[in-house]
Amino acid sequence: MRELFYYQNSMTSQFTAQVVRTGTEEARPYIVLSNTAFYPTGGGQPHDTGMIDEFKVVDVEKVDDEIRHYIEGNIDNLTGEHEVTGYVDWNRRFDHMQQHTGQHILTAAFVELFDFPTVSFHLGTELVTIDIATAQVTEEQLAQVEKRANEIVLENRPIETKWVSKEELSNYPLRKDVSVDEDIRLVIIPDFDYNGCGGTHPTSTGQVSSIKILSTEKMKKNTRISFVCGNRVLSQLAMRKHVLSNVARQLSVPEENAADALRKLFNDIKATEKSLDDAQNQLLEYEARELVEAGRATEVVAASFENRTVQALQKLGRAVVSQMEEGICLLVADNGDKLQFIAARGSQVDKSMKDISGAVLPLINGKGGGNDAFVQGGGEKSISANELLMEMQKLV
Repeated sequence: MRELFYYQNSMTSQFTAQVVRTGTEEARPYIVLSNTAFYPTGGGQPHDTGMIDEFKVVDVEKVDDEIRHYIEGNIDNLTGEHEVTGYVDWNRRFDHMQQHTGQHILTAAFVELFDFPTVSFHLGTELVTIDIATAQVTEEQLAQVEKRANEIVLENRPIETKWVSKEELSNYPLRKDVSVDEDIRLVIIPDFDYNGCGGTHPTSTGQVSSIKILSTEKMKKNTRISFVCGNRVLSQLAMRKHVLSNVARQLSVPEENAADALRKLFNDIKATEKSLDDAQNQLLEYEARELVEAGRATEVVAASFENRTVQALQKLGRAVVSQMEEGICLLVADNGDKLQFIAARGSQVDKSMKDISGAVLPLINGKGGGNDAFVQGGGEKSISANELLMEMQKLV
């Protein structure tokens, strides 16, 4: 373990080694080398990618005591002791080192300032997250932690790695207990963070460049912190700048006034929606009065519509029977490939509307629900809306 190139020097991006053996696992060919600078997935850090000679390395895993480089291509001509050159995708590796080291720093800052330990860590393709052991964290606390973390970055403290025995662990103020008994590797930021870790890290905190907390989310009894480090800060800034500029341009305001303008727009929309809803309710009441007058002689209101939602039918039906205590309202809507209906009774009517729905639902292979006073349903357009309405009228 200690002799691996990525542990000897995490800044190594090119190396030579001998092929020890090749193999295939689940149709994935792989190469095992005498040594490697390719970091395998582990400890929350994703694997490296790159090239081994002309072969593209797409995955790296540690299986038992060997590191397998899964590649694209035909490896039949590769034999033992064949010397190859490995090229690590440096942009990916350095990004992972920035994010992983930033996580160490941010985690240590939460512990130092508020004694909030980290219980899990995930390094994603865009964001990094840690779950800290607290149900609530304030904006002020987040600001203090971010400030302290960036102080450690700007101080450009050295990042040391050290292999120790289990007996030697008591000499170091570890942030958390290590989970192994041998090949114990510590990653140390002097006078700030001492942590057992098998990942790759730069040689100083300054190479992290910057740390920015983006958001928080409650996760049961913990809080998830989303953040980015280094070059990802610039990517996030560019994305958010683009979005803000676009919003400001559409609102025809300067960027610094976009939030206020957007808030005003939402308030205006809510006011407009309320006015529209009030107007629709007034129209509904007017329509209900017309239907009531037309059905007054028989105490039955029956009407069919096109493209009318069942919610609209329900509102109209309730408005009708509120004006006809001894009446029944039957409404059907032809909504393209399906029919929908409601049946409602006035307060002085004894007939159950469930009898009506129970009789007509089989005609349209439909489903419905409701109670004795009010039912609704819908189904296939196997008959016309007027035919369905006529069947409902027969039952009244």
